[in-house]
Amino acid sequence: MDNLYVWLKMVHIIGVISWMAALFYLPRLLVYHREYSDRAEFVAVVQIQEQKLYYYIAMPAMIVSVLSGIALIWALGGLALFHHGWLHVKLLFVLILLHFHFMCKKFMRELGRDGQYKSPKFFRLINEVPTLCMIVIVFCVVGKFF
Repeated sequence: MDNLYVWLKMVHIIGVISWMAALFYLPRLLVYHREYSDRAEFVAVVQIQEQKLYYYIAMPAMIVSVLSGIALIWALGGLALFHHGWLHVKLLFVLILLHFHFMCKKFMRELGRDGQYKSPKFFRLINEVPTLCMIVIVFCVVGKFF
């Protein structure tokens, strides 16, 4: 079981790093998409980047992260692990990241319909959501303060 746990943990870390990288960069692409919505050729390139980043990197990495995370919880004792407060906080922020992930898809779709959807400032602001979630999650997992 120890060997399985180590493998699950490695897969989980790789998945999370890949997912976070995508969630850090995707809102930046949305900023560019919105800021230069009057430049059709530029927007076409940004849309291709958004699509590829979302479907080929973010989605698979999110799936790997969630599935390996569930497997880690199971490997560590399943429901018995839920008496730790830090896990509840971590899972709350994972849910926020999942919501953010799917909101990015909505933002991509809306920007594709109407290049004026939301403001560049809005997309700059939401660009901080994954960073804040990551900080809280790392403090919870590593520190296990409660």
